[in-house]
Formats: sequence, C-alpha cells, structure tokens
Amino acid sequence: MRLKDENKLITIQEKAIEMIVREGFDGLSMHKLAKAANISVSTIYVYFKNREDLLNQLYIAVSALFAKETLHNFDPNMDFEAGLWLQWTNRYRYIQQYPLHYHFSEQFRNSPLIHHPDIKEDVFRSTMQQFVANAVRKQQIADLPEEVYWALAYGPFYILVNFHLHNAALAGKPFQLSEETMNITFARTLQSLKK
Repeated sequence: MRLKDENKLITIQEKAIEMIVREGFDGLSMHKLAKAANISVSTIYVYFKNREDLLNQLYIAVSALFAKETLHNFDPNMDFEAGLWLQWTNRYRYIQQYPLHYHFSEQFRNSPLIHHPDIKEDVFRSTMQQFVANAVRKQQIADLPEEVYWALAYGPFYILVNFHLHNAALAGKPFQLSEETMNITFARTLQSLKK
C-alpha cells in the first residue's frame, strides 16, 4: 500500500477545485486532473475511491475550512448585532482569501450533489441555528421563517460580494466593496430583522 503524502493531497484538491470552478463538474475527469496535478491517475485513487468520493471529500474539506474561518471568535450566545457583523466580516475575509473555494462551494450547493448521504449536517449550521434562536429568545430579532431570515440576513451581503468579485454592479458599472457600503447595507439589514 502506498503512503499518503499530504502535499500531493493538497495539490489534487486545489487543482480539482480550480478545474471545477473554471469548467464545471463535467469538466473534471481523473485524467485531466492527474495531468494538471502532475501525477499519475493511479495516485489520485490512493486518496479517493472514485470521482464521486473526490467531489464529496472536496466539499466536506471546503466546508470545514469555511466553518473554521467564519466561526473565528464567534459565540452563538453573543449579542445579535455584534454576532451578525462578525459573520459578515469573517465571511468576507474568507471569500477574499479563498475565492476558488467560495465559488466551488456555491456550485456544489446548487447542484444535486449536495443531497449525497456523505454530506451531513455540520457544526456550522447548528451553531448558526443556535445563534438565531438565542436572538429570537432575547427579542433582538423577529421570529421569522428560516428561509426569510437567511434571505434578509445574508442576501444583501452575498449580492455585494458577488458584485465585488466580478468588479461589476448593475449595468456593468465597476464596483469595489467598501467598508462604507458594507456598513450602510448592514444597518439596513438589521432594520429588516428587528422585531
């Protein structure tokens, strides 16, 4: 049995993410990935059972990194305004630092792959649910259906981030997300969530 090399694993993962973001899931083949990673196809199978396992393990790894970065200094018992602002800033920092991971996870979440049995509920989701439940209990926000809450709390943030990532807003005008724009949007978002 061949020993696993952490550097090779990272190279395989990063090259696979790059290929998926650039060419979609259909653009990923084990042969193309091996060539991009400068390894043999058989080496990939030392780390992953098959293509499906590779995709699932990529998403699990990217999700774990996202959770680690976005939960940095976060406590579900903290004041709602401070906690939501920390979520916005942590997420923005993560997206700036790992843009390919962000794009990959968006593609994965919006595909049928997300329903695979290997993709399970994680600590991040339960932590965020606890945070919202605490804020409702403390009467810091209205008790809204989960989808409405997520749309109001994060929809504006992700729209601005996507404008920023594409350097284009409405009508194709150049756009860079500034602290001032983020602060204005955050204040309006808070208003929409209050009781």
